[in-house]
Amino acid sequence: MKSKTVKPSKQRKRLFQAPYHIRGKILSAHLSSELRSTYNTRSLPVRTGDTVRVLRGDYKGVEGKVMRVDRKKYRIFIEGITREKADGTTILVPIHPSNVEIIRLNLDDKFRKKILERRGVIEETKNLKEASVKEEAKVQTNIKGA
Repeated sequence: MKSKTVKPSKQRKRLFQAPYHIRGKILSAHLSSELRSTYNTRSLPVRTGDTVRVLRGDYKGVEGKVMRVDRKKYRIFIEGITREKADGTTILVPIHPSNVEIIRLNLDDKFRKKILERRGVIEETKNLKEASVKEEAKVQTNIKGA
């Protein structure tokens, strides 16, 4: 009897064959409840500089800054989560982003702010700005008309 070759399922196959720009989206983590209410969005891709809290595994409860994001292996490396190898050197422990929640966002990148605006997060502040601009326009037309 011939042995059947084992193939990955279609979803796993897509995960393994995903292009680099799609892998970044797959590397998303949930936002903490405070950030979720502030930004009206559930999850965002994890980036270097974000502060995260580990929710599962040996390092549960540990908070730290994301040092590195490995898109090839779908793992993130967090400051303070290290392991000592047999030869004595310390290495960062890889953690899957589904096991962490983002507690502080790194908003240095203007493109990330645009992402939040697109998702309707900063829409409330945008509406307030538009309202103030309209009021200023009314005031200026009144001044010109007087």
